[in-house]
Amino acid sequence: MTTHTNRRLVLAARPQGQVKPQDFRMEEVTVPAIGEGQLLVRNRYLSLDPYMRGAMNDRKSYRQAQPLNETMVGGTVGEVVESRHPKFAVGDVVVGGFGWQLYGVSDGAGLRKVDTRQVPMQAFLGVAGMPGVTAWVGLNRIIQPKAGETVVVSAASGAVGSVVGQLAKAAGCRVVGIAGGATKCEAVVKEYGFDACVDYKAGRLMADLAAATPNGIDGYFENVGGDILDAVLSRMNAFGRIAVCGLIAGYNDEPIPVNRFFQVLVSRLKIQGFIVSEFPDAWPPALEELARGVAQGRLKYHETIAKGLDAAPEAFIGLLRGQNFGKQLVELS
Repeated sequence: MTTHTNRRLVLAARPQGQVKPQDFRMEEVTVPAIGEGQLLVRNRYLSLDPYMRGAMNDRKSYRQAQPLNETMVGGTVGEVVESRHPKFAVGDVVVGGFGWQLYGVSDGAGLRKVDTRQVPMQAFLGVAGMPGVTAWVGLNRIIQPKAGETVVVSAASGAVGSVVGQLAKAAGCRVVGIAGGATKCEAVVKEYGFDACVDYKAGRLMADLAAATPNGIDGYFENVGGDILDAVLSRMNAFGRIAVCGLIAGYNDEPIPVNRFFQVLVSRLKIQGFIVSEFPDAWPPALEELARGVAQGRLKYHETIAKGLDAAPEAFIGLLRGQNFGKQLVELS
């Protein structure tokens, strides 16, 4: 069998505040020969996601901390290049969690074969993958929208938020996005079909949100936290539902306090944080619906693609600053 040299990025130091390129280290290692029941995957795309920032901290969280000097965690999609596993053949395209590296060896556990004839390979890391399922679960299992209700989505141009809005529109809701900058807001309305989008960078968050939600807010999909969460709380209707997916505004530093938490009592709100991996029964129907939507052209998405593993640290830092448009990927050439 061919000997392969693997390149990987490991976590060299835990970030203090903002993530820096020197918090990572590139390593080259020889890929071991696969054994019986194993397969070797050449990763083609790496997914960069906000949860990775929390994993870099050594503190209590919903997932185990990223170990120092080990390959950074992350979702991947790639091709099987060697196989001694009865269920995987050379050429199969698989989604897995091999992290920030070119190759991965597996016994097949946690791998999912995907059909790329109608859905592009990299979409299985975004709209038709974990981010899409996250949107589906938060909307359908927690917000549970009803036709005619108003649903607001923060980080509306992102990989998760854009899917939330499109699914809520399909459910008959008025959908309002919150995004940073006129370009992103224009795409949220014109491409993703939201009814309105509030540009939080314009400096009129409270007034613009009130204008966009004349009948208040019934459901809110939270990706950001901070001032945006406070503004939304002030507009929530009685018995509103909030799905807390992320709080990226406080990932690099200390979490930003919520000043209007009293609205939870006043409006009798239901607020639920969730981790998509804890809804295993939702994945099959969600993945089927999402892939069908992409194949039929009904589900729109954007991607920002960095070229080469060396570009991953800067791309990740840009993601945390909101510089990406849509799903942030790294093409592993």
